[in-house]
Amino acid sequence: MPLRLPDRLPAIEFLREENIFVLGNERANAQDIRPLRIAILNLMPLKITTETDLIRLLSNSPLQLDIHLMKIKAHTPKNTPIEHMRAFYRDFEEMRDENFDGFIITGAPVEHLDFEEVTYWDEMTEILTWARTHVTSTLFICWAAQAGLYFYYGIPKYPLPEKKFGIFPQVPLLPRLPIFRGFDDVFYMPHSRHTEIRKEDIVKVNERLKMENGKLKIKDEELKIEGQGLTIIAEGKESGVSMVMARNGREFFITGHSEYSPLTLDNEYRRDLGKGLPIHKPYNYYRDDDPEKGPLVTWRGHGNLLFQNWLNYYVYQETPYDIDEIH
Repeated sequence: MPLRLPDRLPAIEFLREENIFVLGNERANAQDIRPLRIAILNLMPLKITTETDLIRLLSNSPLQLDIHLMKIKAHTPKNTPIEHMRAFYRDFEEMRDENFDGFIITGAPVEHLDFEEVTYWDEMTEILTWARTHVTSTLFICWAAQAGLYFYYGIPKYPLPEKKFGIFPQVPLLPRLPIFRGFDDVFYMPHSRHTEIRKEDIVKVNERLKMENGKLKIKDEELKIEGQGLTIIAEGKESGVSMVMARNGREFFITGHSEYSPLTLDNEYRRDLGKGLPIHKPYNYYRDDDPEKGPLVTWRGHGNLLFQNWLNYYVYQETPYDIDEIH
């Protein structure tokens, strides 16, 4: 796709080696179309790896995307060169007067803390408040999904007896939703987390908002969900709630990591082993459950579909042509 990226961003060369088409700013500016403006708040420690994973998934659309990388002012990353952050990221303060067609907020390694104990929680709540009036659709990933559900709806997270770590099957509960266009009856999603959200808390929220859970309206052969409550749209027997939709697709909360590359869980597993941390092999991940045989990739196809459906049906088809009209 014609993906607009800052010149010299490391992801450009990584993805060109994979035959993924990206545009530098100079060439993109010569095309007479309005690109979709996509902001990414990258809270993961390995910024360059996460950038590349997300851009890889965003790159399979015919739409032109203009990518803007956002950072938290109150937090200095330890695992990414400061030169990289200065060259390619902007503080939220510099972006708060802008509108974006789509917004992605990544996970963060702060699950062991209560939300209010996170050093940048105050700034995070400003960003979450801002997103509701400056973004057409927001995709929340892992910790960001928990943070969004907590801030907007008061849904708590709970510690797990052991890390939810591996590849787990998920079932689309509303398969006719556009977000699931082209999905099979079961799809796979990587999970890597120490906490969970629970279905019963989501039900309580809907009761509080006096929404009839699952009230549906069919329009133009697309599934529309009425009301301002939360709809669980995918879950797994082992992994629990995996996808929640709110505001008719203006917000998606995803508890797993469909963006993960094939070796991400392997790197996490070997890192924790090296630190002597209690960690089991990621479930349903290695061929014959043998780390020496490498991963069996089962989630990449649906990961691509998920991001492309989000871009097409919930960003491109819903956002106004005049970006200043987003509210």
